[in-house]
Amino acid sequence: MFLNKVRITVMKKAVHNDLIEKYENPIDHTCDMEVGKVFIAEGWNRPEGLCISAWDSMSGFVMALSYGATDIYDGWMKNKKSAMISCNDGFRPVSFLLETIEE
Repeated sequence: MFLNKVRITVMKKAVHNDLIEKYENPIDHTCDMEVGKVFIAEGWNRPEGLCISAWDSMSGFVMALSYGATDIYDGWMKNKKSAMISCNDGFRPVSFLLETIEE
């Protein structure tokens, strides 16, 4: 079966400094996703450079779109072959737009 590729675009980053100050231990490396960065996913293969935590949050949606799923959010998305997903980092969530690439 042919799988569609899925474009993953970093759309927005947030930083919750109040939560970081109150709950997070100091860390050396934080999120390095840049708004506008694009990744191309092919099936279950995580695109190089995409954060593992972000991939864990979106891989099921990527696979659904790869296999041709549409309207994942039951009418929320204008493009039925897309999804808006956020990574599961409660301190620095990143929003990603997933879009089916039809070849």
